[in-house]
Amino acid sequence: MSNFEGTVLFILKGSIVTIKLFFVIFILSVPLGIILSLVKVSKNKLSNSIIGFYTWIFRGTPLLLQLFFIYFGLPVIGIKLSRFTAAAIAFTLNYGAYLTEIFRGGLQSIDKGQYEACKVLGMSYSQTMRRVIIPQAFRRVMPSTCNEGINLVKDTALVATIGMEEILRASKEVLTRDFTITPFFIAAAIYLMLNSIIVILFKTLEKKYSYFE
Repeated sequence: MSNFEGTVLFILKGSIVTIKLFFVIFILSVPLGIILSLVKVSKNKLSNSIIGFYTWIFRGTPLLLQLFFIYFGLPVIGIKLSRFTAAAIAFTLNYGAYLTEIFRGGLQSIDKGQYEACKVLGMSYSQTMRRVIIPQAFRRVMPSTCNEGINLVKDTALVATIGMEEILRASKEVLTRDFTITPFFIAAAIYLMLNSIIVILFKTLEKKYSYFE
């Protein structure tokens, strides 16, 4: 095996951590964002205030600070988490806050006349949301959600700060060992490939849900 092939394999091992993190965070943060956005568009002032405070905190402070707080800060009060768990929680809470606002905007962008039309047809609130409002809102927020997915892939590089062996950390180790910038080009290619897959998936979904426009 050549030195180049060894470098590629070493960095690809780091990409496994990145991919695992991406799927865990995306699978958790998207439902979190959907649920909280549905609650936020309701008329319950208490729940709106609580969710508003949550989104204010996690959108208004750096993701890196949130990661440090969960991994390094919580052990001070006796809560010790693994690196992966701490990263998953920090990223899920952070991206859940952004997705909550994205989905809320999508839901509120639907014309109120459609709610009234559904009411005239005898549909309940849950039927209206499930069959009419949410599918249309889902189509409208896809571009923004896709952007969040791309940002998530890149932001996973932050987990190197708590010692996780992801793509960028693996590249830096090879750079230090072999004194060559080739690992950074390989890392860039992997990031571009992962994000290209995300873009293709979301474009496919946009076409699938295009009949709601």
